[in-house]
Amino acid sequence: MTQAEIKLCSLLLQEHFGEIVEKIGVHLIRTGSQPIRVIVHDTRTSLDQVKKALCVLIQHNLVIYQVHRRGMVEYEAQCSRVLRMLRYPRYIYTAKTLYNDTGELIVEELLLNGKMTMSALVKKVADRLTETMEDGKTMDYAEVSCTFVRLADTHFVQRCPLVHATENSDPGPPPPAPTLVINEKDMFLVPKLSLIDDTLALAGIAQWIELWLQMKVLPVQTPVRAHAWVAGQVPGTGHARGKGKRRRSSEDDATGEPKAKRPKHTTDNKEPIPDDGIYWQANLDRFHQHFRDQAIVSAVANRMDQTSSEIVRTMLRMSEVTTPSSAPFTQPLSSNEIFRSLPVGYNISKQVLDQYLTLLADDPLEFVGKSGDSGGGMYIINLHKALGSLATASLESVVQERFGSRCARIFRLVLQKKHLEQKQVEDFAMIPAKEAKDMLYKMLSENFISLQEIPKTPDHAPSRTFYLYTVNILSAARMLLHRCYKSIANLIERRQFETKENKRLLEKSQRVEAIIASMQATGAEAAQLQEIEEMITAPERQQLETLKHNVNKLDASEIQVDETIFLLESYIESTMKRQ
Repeated sequence: MTQAEIKLCSLLLQEHFGEIVEKIGVHLIRTGSQPIRVIVHDTRTSLDQVKKALCVLIQHNLVIYQVHRRGMVEYEAQCSRVLRMLRYPRYIYTAKTLYNDTGELIVEELLLNGKMTMSALVKKVADRLTETMEDGKTMDYAEVSCTFVRLADTHFVQRCPLVHATENSDPGPPPPAPTLVINEKDMFLVPKLSLIDDTLALAGIAQWIELWLQMKVLPVQTPVRAHAWVAGQVPGTGHARGKGKRRRSSEDDATGEPKAKRPKHTTDNKEPIPDDGIYWQANLDRFHQHFRDQAIVSAVANRMDQTSSEIVRTMLRMSEVTTPSSAPFTQPLSSNEIFRSLPVGYNISKQVLDQYLTLLADDPLEFVGKSGDSGGGMYIINLHKALGSLATASLESVVQERFGSRCARIFRLVLQKKHLEQKQVEDFAMIPAKEAKDMLYKMLSENFISLQEIPKTPDHAPSRTFYLYTVNILSAARMLLHRCYKSIANLIERRQFETKENKRLLEKSQRVEAIIASMQATGAEAAQLQEIEEMITAPERQQLETLKHNVNKLDASEIQVDETIFLLESYIESTMKRQ
């Protein structure tokens, strides 16, 4: 764990959860597994605050726990999972691209809340979509449920582990911490729910009011109480209606109404939720698999043409669920299967497809490989080599932007020839000796290339030693990844500084916008709205535009750097698994 990663984790935790959670999370990242008493002592935070912070971190899968052999529970932070918060905007945008606004809100709610039941999630998303619709229109729960099922079928959302059944039935003392297990077959199994819209439940409100009044459950002489009761909760449904808030028991008691006169439908007839205890979370590994596939398709399109990229996209789509995200190869696919799975309207013949597959298999990058001859030819996608090529392209791009085109030429030359002496670099690159030496030493000092000594004699005398320049892609990728973490942290700090410097102006702008929105809702005249808008002067408006431009530029830079981080992380992880 480097200092750059710890600093970035600290900034992300503070930005998302506040100072207390950030303090506990960073302490666990620095120290490793710790019991709760040690955390309280070392951080000098109250036990109650530490418990709440750990609950938040566990809820969002940022901390895991395990029972020590002595019986105490130790908590350990997941630094890699904290860094995934950088990618939240990409996860949400991907869901929007694939499953429209409904999928976007489903993934957004899961990321904001960590874990949610399907019923609560569907209701929350439907209510949010209803608020954005025109008057009189509502979002059907069935439509949201259908989108959720599609997300589960494509493995973008998955079930959370549950408490083992034997622990609940064991009559003995409970364990220090529950053991969570999940069956892989049930990980994407969606429970059958029959959710009823609030609008349907409200269809018979008038009849309910009349019935209750006839039964004298509610006093007739206090119609205000009846309306308040109706606004609070729908009888027999067990959930709040619209934007009305639930009435707490303490508030009911304060009115002086006897408890016996209260309707019992909200408690006695409350049916249990079918998916109670079945929680769902976003499957980030599946999103990463989608990002990887998109990067591979884009690389093929840039190297060859659109038809080749569409063939590769079809192969990846056919194996996206059957191939694990960490696998080095996709499942073998026959030429006939690929031809049948091409998008509708993509008019290429079987012969042309075979020619494209042969061309892809013969390409030096080896993105596509041939694994057999049955079924017209069996083809796979070499995911490990594809990630290696993408990481290498990122390194070449950084060298060119940082040191110039001549250094990039030398870097590609050493990368291609594997090992070269300085004189060979000068000859092959056709660069003068002095310039080539300066460029080699510059890249050597920045750890983009390395120097390997091969002595002729055991004494390692310089005159009898070969000095060969080489590129260690794994080492260079780790170095560049470390710099990307530092860059992201600097971008976040700069964005926070820009926002803090203009805090008063931003608050003033928000107040003015709130006033204008409320006046528009009440039907104010254009002259009145113009007068409110003039509360922000021309220099202040210009300052706001500059701030907005700078913040948007910083946000875009964060996303671009994170794309490089993703490619480097994927390549390093794939390489380490093969070793």
